[in-house]
Amino acid sequence: MEVLPNVHAVRVIGAQAYLLVDGDEVTLVDAGHVGSGGMLRRYLARIGRSTEHITRILCTERLRIGLRDVIANFSPGPVIALLTRAPAHARPLEDGELLPMLGGLRVLHTPGHTPGSICLYSPKYRFVIVGDTLQRIKGRLTLPNYFFTDDMAQARRSIARVADLDVETILFSHYPPYREDARAALRALVT
Repeated sequence: MEVLPNVHAVRVIGAQAYLLVDGDEVTLVDAGHVGSGGMLRRYLARIGRSTEHITRILCTERLRIGLRDVIANFSPGPVIALLTRAPAHARPLEDGELLPMLGGLRVLHTPGHTPGSICLYSPKYRFVIVGDTLQRIKGRLTLPNYFFTDDMAQARRSIARVADLDVETILFSHYPPYREDARAALRALVT
């Protein structure tokens, strides 16, 4: 479903992906687990696109984790990360990097939920894709899930960075968009 102009939320296995449409190029944010390809192809066909239009895939969570790291921090988050395979040619995005889509999408390194968590911010369209850095429970904006978060103190510091942004809409990996005075809701989490 188109949640903002040129921003489509697509249900995939294990998450909600986003397709950012910019001219003939499509950026996929969070591709979902193995088996999600058919769901993505069907949605792309509905909007007159195909997988050939996808020029980049962005992940809001850590890309790789080793078995040694899982054993050292044995909890659900690292175990799931170990079972989720990243493409061999994936590279980490740098904090502050400006990606060439939708007038510029800025990367914010937001560790805490996972060491590699990032948020993607559009200053032009005033939205932020937060992945699992935040969640929405009973309609309210809340901190990430404690059970799946590696370092909650670090997550709170990262959320403070997001709260400094001029945001109208927050897009999550598992919840509907948050539009109810998003900036004030973000600031309330860090005060």
